Amino acid sequence: PGWQPVPVPPSPPGQLLILPLPHSGVALQGRLSLPVLLTGEEKSGWEEVSGYDEAMNPIRTYQVCNVREANQNNWLRTKFIQRQDVQRVYVELKFTVRDCNSIPNIPGSCKETFNLFYYESDTDSASANSPFWMENPYIKVDTIAPDESFSKLESGRVNTKVRSFGPLSKNGFYLAFQDLGACMSLISVRAFYKKCSNTIAGFAVFPETLTGAEPTSLVIAPGTCIPNAVEVSVPLKLYCNGDGEWMVPVGACTCAAGYEPTMKDTQCQACGPGTFKSKQGEGPCSPCPPNSRTTSGAATVCTCRNGFFRADTDPADSACTSVPSAPRSVISNVNETSLVLEWSEPQDTGGRDDLLYNVICKKCSVERRLCTRCDDNVEFVPRQLGLTERRIYISNLMAHTQYTFEIQAVNGISNKSPYPPHFASVNITTNQAAPSAVPTMHLHSSTGNSMTLSWTPPERPNGIILDYEIKYSEKSDGIANTVTSQKNSVRLDGLKANARYMVQVRARTVAGYGRYSLPTEFQTTAEDGSTSKTFQELPLIVGSATAGLLFVIVVVIIAIVCFRKQRNSTDPEYTEKLQQYVTPGMKVYIDPFTYEDPNEAVREFAKEIDISCVKIEEVIGAGEFGEVCRGRLKLPGRREIFVAIKTLKVGYTERQRRDFLSEASIMGQFDHPNIIHLEGVVTKSRPVMIITEFMENCALDSFLRLNDGQFTVIQLVGMLRGIAAGMKYLSEMNYVHRDLAARNILVNSNLVCKVSDFGLSRFLEDDPADPTYTSSLGGKIPIRWTAPEAIAYRKFTSASDVWSYGIVMWEVMSYGERPYWDMSNQDVINAVEQDYRLPPPMDCPTALHQLMLDCWVRDRNLRPKFAQIVNTLDKLIRNAASLKVIASVQSGISQPLLDRTVPDYTTFTTVGDWLDAIKMGRYKENFVNAGFASFDLVAQMTAEDLLRIGVTLAGHQKKILSSIQDMRLQMNQTLPVQV
Repeated sequence: PGWQPVPVPPSPPGQLLILPLPHSGVALQGRLSLPVLLTGEEKSGWEEVSGYDEAMNPIRTYQVCNVREANQNNWLRTKFIQRQDVQRVYVELKFTVRDCNSIPNIPGSCKETFNLFYYESDTDSASANSPFWMENPYIKVDTIAPDESFSKLESGRVNTKVRSFGPLSKNGFYLAFQDLGACMSLISVRAFYKKCSNTIAGFAVFPETLTGAEPTSLVIAPGTCIPNAVEVSVPLKLYCNGDGEWMVPVGACTCAAGYEPTMKDTQCQACGPGTFKSKQGEGPCSPCPPNSRTTSGAATVCTCRNGFFRADTDPADSACTSVPSAPRSVISNVNETSLVLEWSEPQDTGGRDDLLYNVICKKCSVERRLCTRCDDNVEFVPRQLGLTERRIYISNLMAHTQYTFEIQAVNGISNKSPYPPHFASVNITTNQAAPSAVPTMHLHSSTGNSMTLSWTPPERPNGIILDYEIKYSEKSDGIANTVTSQKNSVRLDGLKANARYMVQVRARTVAGYGRYSLPTEFQTTAEDGSTSKTFQELPLIVGSATAGLLFVIVVVIIAIVCFRKQRNSTDPEYTEKLQQYVTPGMKVYIDPFTYEDPNEAVREFAKEIDISCVKIEEVIGAGEFGEVCRGRLKLPGRREIFVAIKTLKVGYTERQRRDFLSEASIMGQFDHPNIIHLEGVVTKSRPVMIITEFMENCALDSFLRLNDGQFTVIQLVGMLRGIAAGMKYLSEMNYVHRDLAARNILVNSNLVCKVSDFGLSRFLEDDPADPTYTSSLGGKIPIRWTAPEAIAYRKFTSASDVWSYGIVMWEVMSYGERPYWDMSNQDVINAVEQDYRLPPPMDCPTALHQLMLDCWVRDRNLRPKFAQIVNTLDKLIRNAASLKVIASVQSGISQPLLDRTVPDYTTFTTVGDWLDAIKMGRYKENFVNAGFASFDLVAQMTAEDLLRIGVTLAGHQKKILSSIQDMRLQMNQTLPVQV
């Protein structure tokens, strides 16, 4: 539509005539024109002809109808189209084709198809003779066939086809159309590309991004925070998928403090006067808290009004508070030189709940004109400052002294106020009191029957000391005697020679006796005056400050011996109980780390091999603990065999030795043709070795990459069946592998795959140099191969091994490609959480990709068991035709298994009932009006058919196409090729 006719000048026979015609359906920059290329006479090739569309509107078309002449080769080429940065181009063709059967008397060379080609070039250099009119240099996109052709008696039905090609690398390209003998009309050509439009997500702006070169490509677009937003996590990026849809956001921004989201979270607007926002985040601005205000916009905090404050630890959104009023109703109770104070809480707490009390003690003169702070010897129980209770006991005051006590009420903002705290005061006078205890005693001299002692007066005599009372007793009999002294010294006579005495002293005033001093031990000399056994001031620690006695604390160590029954071959009854599984005759895996001595597990499950039987020939790799070698093993009475030898590196720790040999303790419990076989260990010589069967083709992933495309589908499925059989055996043994991946599958010369790598140490130690394993919750996890519940909660089960097996299937069918390509581990976690699943690899049978999706069901309880997987693969191998149904490559977010229904179409009477079952009943009228009223017709539908009848939502198209695919499988039909 919109093309204008151009007169066709005559041309000599055999030359090409180029007539440029403007075309309105251009999506790429630049103008797309369709020139007419005529070979020979004017009517022998493509012609510009007037016609009518389906609505009987006049149109200009290019037509060709040389069906009565053999060996047709008519070409039509566009002008040069600038590519710019586009890597993949889509072409929409509208055309009509006449049914060959409706043309009478035509030869068998009549066609109902034509070919679409493209040619890349850096310049507009094409001419009538260059490039040559043939495939190569032109690159074929596809053979275009109509969905509907027309006969002579009918009006032409317009067919619409969309094809794509890429990747493009040069500055531009030409489109070309080849007719090999059809009667057809080319109505319009629209070349376009797909892109992800610029968008705002997570308060970040992402630029317009072109899709990648392949439908499954994910193109990274970096983002920047919108104005007044700050980064929460980096890097900021989105992935643009092949459908031009954004997916898997990584990183995020959020509105800065003082700004709130607006315009559907695409802008950050400043908080207005009277409102604030203290932290960055997606929340709205809030009104100022009580007793605070703000007059400017974008406030992050509201300032307190005069007389109100916030503590340093108060959040910015808390109310401003004031200091408390003074405590009320103070009651004092004096007892000699001690005092009890009690009070009620203030009438006004200042609006806070962190109320505390301080008690200030002042000693005043008799005239009460001068008061000073109390001495440090005054005791406060429980404490003087920061009281939470409203009661305090004060002691060690001086007798007959006047005191003033101030009780302050403080809270968390009292230190912010310029004024002192409010307080209530009480004045008291202490009564008469006995003196305090004598602090220390000294021995001045000693004879065979006497001792002269002195002591320091009490620190608080509380009056005039009238005299001292001295109490002493011989240590051996404990009979006490007392004497008095006017001075702070005394001579004790009539004592036994070379004897030990316990002495105490106390002072007396008019108020009575004070407390005795702590007992102190002294010794008289021998009768000859010798002092070899004289003890000078030997105090005994036999009491406390209140009771006068300190007890000697004796620590009794009780040894608890735990007996454990030995778990080795010498106790066959115990071993038999451990080894029996629920099913009779089936053994259960025993964790070697449950043994008190891990070496015992090695002795039980691994055979010790004499080092003389082992011959190392060459190093073939490096393992986690040391080198991996190829060698030979010659045991007595057996033929020599090739073996793989893992060695423990020099300078190992005991823990490394234990972890290294634990793999042998695990492997030695397994006996299955698809599990790597342990020959034995060398522990009594150096180096320590683990010896296993030798697998000639090494790891499966590298083996597949070296032999890309060289195996049949049956061979690949046979490898997968072997891996599944080995995992079925392990799951029945109650063993969870945790690290099932193609790198941990070994392949022998007969393509038999065997599960290996049973070392668990990688979950115990961290090695940041290895990006395959990412630290998570205290261990390391291979993110790309691990089920979501195992990543999030470390829930490792056989079901999580099934998820990993699905990834192994994808690795095998893609010949060792890295799962999720170059996406980061965090991006993989986000994508899986958003129900993204890996698309089918190239030429992957639909049934195998469906089995992968079954393994990747979010609910682990609904994933298949390994026994079911083995049965499924056996059926596919027996029915090889089912493996010829190839999955179409879909881009973007794959359809999760549980989000769709897979009903048996034969259980439904009508197509409408089937649509209701898959929750697509809204399109019942679309199907009926378009003529898709039977399941046979529905099974042949394509994406273009769905778009034509009005199913425009990509998610709904995928859901319906996926169910149609299941319908085809049930019909045992082959899927048509999808481009």
